Amino acid sequence: MKAFGWKRFLSLVLPAALLLTAGCASSGVKNPSGVGVTEMNADEKGFVTGTGIESQDIVTVADQMCRGLLGIDRIANATTPPRIALDPVINETRFPINKDIFLTRMMAQLTAKSGGKVVFLARERMEALKKERDLKRAGEVTASSDPNVQEFKGADYFLTGKLQGLSTRTSRGTSDYVLYTFELIDARTSEIVWAGEHEIKRQGLEDAVYR
Repeated sequence: MKAFGWKRFLSLVLPAALLLTAGCASSGVKNPSGVGVTEMNADEKGFVTGTGIESQDIVTVADQMCRGLLGIDRIANATTPPRIALDPVINETRFPINKDIFLTRMMAQLTAKSGGKVVFLARERMEALKKERDLKRAGEVTASSDPNVQEFKGADYFLTGKLQGLSTRTSRGTSDYVLYTFELIDARTSEIVWAGEHEIKRQGLEDAVYR
C-alpha cells in the first residue's frame, strides 16, 4: 500500500511541476503570454510597439548625435572644453512624448564618456544656483572661493533639436515617418556649426497610444 501511495502521489505531482517549469521557461519578448512584466534593454525592440517614437529610437539617435558632436573640430581640437547649454527640443510630430529626453541622454553620455571635452551648463537649475550665490555673497554660508567674484559661466554653444513627422492612415493601417535633427549653435554669432539627422519610417495595422 505504501509503494502504491507514493506512485500515486508522484503521478499527480510530477506533471504539474513539469507544466510549471515549462511555463517559466517560455517567458520573454518572443512569447509574452502569461508574463506580467518583462525586463528589457532600452535599445531592444519589445512586443508592445507602435509606429512612432520608441525607446530604441531614443538610444540610437542620442548615441549617433554624441558621436557626431565629438567628431567636429570645434570640440575634438578645442584647447579649452566648450561650454554648452541645452535649448528645448521642438516637437512637431503627432506623438506627445517627453521631447527633451534626447538632450538629457546626450548630455549624460557626453559628460560621462567624452573625457572632459565638453562642459554642460545647468541652466535649468538657475533659481537654486542664484539663491546659493546670493547666500554666499551675504556671508550666510561659506564659499571655497571669493564670493564677491563668483559668477555664472556663459555658454559657448547651444545644443537643440527638432522632431518632425509625416503620418498616413488608411483602412489598411498606419504609417509614420519621423525626422530627428539636432544642431549645435554658436551662442555669439548664431551660426549652426554642426547638425546631425536620423530618420525612421514604420507601418502597422494598429495604432498605439503614446504618453
